[in-house]
Amino acid sequence: MSVAARHSLPGRVARGYVRRVDAVNRRLGRIAMYLIFVLIGILLWSSFSKTFLLPSLWTLETAQFTMVAYYILGGPYSLQQGANVRMDLFYGSWTPRTKAWVDAFTVFFLLFYLVILFLGGVESTAYSLGYFGMEPFAFFRDLLVTLVTEGVGAAAEMFGHMERSPTAWRPYLWPIKTVLMIGIVMMILQALAELVRDLFRIRGEEI
Repeated sequence: MSVAARHSLPGRVARGYVRRVDAVNRRLGRIAMYLIFVLIGILLWSSFSKTFLLPSLWTLETAQFTMVAYYILGGPYSLQQGANVRMDLFYGSWTPRTKAWVDAFTVFFLLFYLVILFLGGVESTAYSLGYFGMEPFAFFRDLLVTLVTEGVGAAAEMFGHMERSPTAWRPYLWPIKTVLMIGIVMMILQALAELVRDLFRIRGEEI
């Protein structure tokens, strides 16, 4: 491959995209990994309070929310590091180029799944904020425009009856659903970065 082709504008853009997404997800993943200690603390307090004090209403759901955040925010970093589960019976013996071909093909299945999750997540998050219509993307567009042009107060007026958990503690669900959406978006971006990386490997280059 010629030097000119290697340093073409599309190539530089692709490399820049991969490096930036990698950097963001690396930082996000390394922050998310400390949530395991938060989870341990919550479970320890839950055991202590049930043994010596009155049981706390918030511990079970808070532990669940923390585990969800740990999993979904750490997922893109796990994908970036190649720590996701694979069937290595055949994969482990393949050449790097063959692996790149297979990964470049199978990543489309992952992207399809993530896009479906994203579409459902947008609708579910809008519902948690009190929007019960059929156009959640329009709701978030109007919410963003209102937030930028009129401020937080005006944007807050767009919220309806917010969804709450049906448990005794009854926490609002929009915070954890927002975390889920962030994780899904970053996972989509990382999956696209892996696709670009594989395409470069097929051409005999590394990013």
